[in-house]
Amino acid sequence: MKKSLYQIITVSFLLFGMISCDKPNEKKESTLQMEQTHKVVVYQVFTRLFGNTNTTNKAWGTLEENGVGKFSDFTDKALQEIKDLGVTHIWYTGIPHHAVIRDYTAYGISDDDPDVVKGRAGSPYAVKDYYNVNPDLADDPANRMAEFESLIQRTHQNDLKVIIDIVPNHVARRYEGKNNPKGVRDFGADDDTNVEYNRNNNFYYIPGKSFEVPIALNEYRPLGGEKHPLSNGIFEENPAKWTGNGSREARPDFYDWYETVKINYGIKPDGRKDFEELPPHFREEDYKAHFDFWKNKDVPDSWKKFRDIALFWTKKGVDGFRFDMAEMVPVEFWSFMNSAIKMENPKAFLLAEIYNPREYRNYIHLGKMDYLYDKVELYDTLKNIMQGRGSTDNLIPIQQGLSDISQHMLHFLENHDEQRIASPEFVGKAEIAKPAAVLSATIDQAPMMIYFGQEVGEPAAENAGFGSPSRTSIFDYIGVPHHQRWMNKGTFDGGQLSQSEKELRDFYKRLLNFTVKSPALAGNYAEIHAFNRGNTEWYNDRVFSYVRWSQNQKLIIVTNFDSDKAFGFELQLPPSMIEAWELKDGEYDLEEKLYQNAQTNLIVSANQAKVRVDLKPLESWILQLK
Repeated sequence: MKKSLYQIITVSFLLFGMISCDKPNEKKESTLQMEQTHKVVVYQVFTRLFGNTNTTNKAWGTLEENGVGKFSDFTDKALQEIKDLGVTHIWYTGIPHHAVIRDYTAYGISDDDPDVVKGRAGSPYAVKDYYNVNPDLADDPANRMAEFESLIQRTHQNDLKVIIDIVPNHVARRYEGKNNPKGVRDFGADDDTNVEYNRNNNFYYIPGKSFEVPIALNEYRPLGGEKHPLSNGIFEENPAKWTGNGSREARPDFYDWYETVKINYGIKPDGRKDFEELPPHFREEDYKAHFDFWKNKDVPDSWKKFRDIALFWTKKGVDGFRFDMAEMVPVEFWSFMNSAIKMENPKAFLLAEIYNPREYRNYIHLGKMDYLYDKVELYDTLKNIMQGRGSTDNLIPIQQGLSDISQHMLHFLENHDEQRIASPEFVGKAEIAKPAAVLSATIDQAPMMIYFGQEVGEPAAENAGFGSPSRTSIFDYIGVPHHQRWMNKGTFDGGQLSQSEKELRDFYKRLLNFTVKSPALAGNYAEIHAFNRGNTEWYNDRVFSYVRWSQNQKLIIVTNFDSDKAFGFELQLPPSMIEAWELKDGEYDLEEKLYQNAQTNLIVSANQAKVRVDLKPLESWILQLK
């Protein structure tokens, strides 16, 4: 979905005239409830794939050929295994009803046209009906909402929080809200289609022109060329609407998000805002003040529609949302919607997919987001380091630049958009990510997220159809082989895993469980890498070190990113840390918390503090001061 993504985002900023960013070191009050004493760990599951035991994996295979996972596959046993991995929140990806190529007309659902659907199973980011769930996921499609409500209840009973997607920037090309609550008008139902823009239109239009299906590239054919009565190169839409990524062409490019149409939030085609803006001092205000600001304001119709959608799911027990392409929607809308969600549930988990660091503080302080993707800084830097193309020295300015908002930056090494670590296109071996996983989980107060199958080294090698190898397909019916071996035909006991896969999962289990229980990881941070680079013999830029501490726990964390070389040295604490930790001259025992097989101590003398470290390739030590 991200072809030319960064170009798309750049155009969106020009179109939407985003508010200028704060200065990098400017301190602002956090929207988070900072009494939180432990970290959050998010487990992203692609719901359609999680419980699928079918191993056929035919390219462009049907549901019957390749299988599909169901809500009911998330049994108490499965959920407890996820919880025991060290997880606090599950992000169920692909829940709202999106366009699919399967006949559900018996359930009152219209057929979708393969010419404007990516894949056979469809993209979860082309939502067709926000007031119901994907019928593929239910044992009885007629009872699909009740089955999802049962999953919410089971998840809560297993002491886990529920996150789902909301995609505010676009909807499916053929959106049909057949399950709208009483009084809710469908998207576009009241639009004036004779004009390109009207403040209360839900869509942008291209008057006088009909939509034309993009010209396929590289011999692409919908459904892999299989005959289908609706696959004829024609999709009726008159007048044509703007495409989801902002294309204003009646025939969008093949690499545009042609399966979707863009939502109008009151931004005129020339980029001017057709709504009231927040006063500058609202950067300092909490969600209650934001809610009061918008309470009696006249806002565009699309704002109200998406607020009502979010509150609908919140009332059903959903604990939070991951907002797709949040920066393509004006920040004022997020103030409006997120404050309404927080009024309903003050502890709601609100996560924005965002890629422009210049806008981070706007979306936190004005948009009232809890968390943002830390993709273009930490993730990209760690990927370069893992691939041998970057230095750990580059981590220092990232953490310095984000120091005022670091608790808001969600860390990950995999998600549905990124390449699998174990794929040849990334690094080809899942174990190479171990030091990066330790760093991502422990470097600051922010949440850590892992993607299902990451913990057992899933390489995403299948030719799924529309999806391509290296990323587990979000468009196709497919199996996830390494994950299926852990699932072991629904027993969820890892019975088919190889020894190396078991060891990898055990590593993640130890790391994540330590993460969620450690008070120091919700406390203070200081890097000691730069000090050691200048003062410690044999220390180098394949190693990175820092300290974390709270009143009752003090940690020294050091990682070796090199997959071939072991490193031994006397790691030093700078004098500032000796003072901060109030260390007296003497010898202090250290307990290694991750592998629990290292014995060492910290020796403090004459304003110097040293600890002997002997790291194997890809090894990390989390040393706790006793």
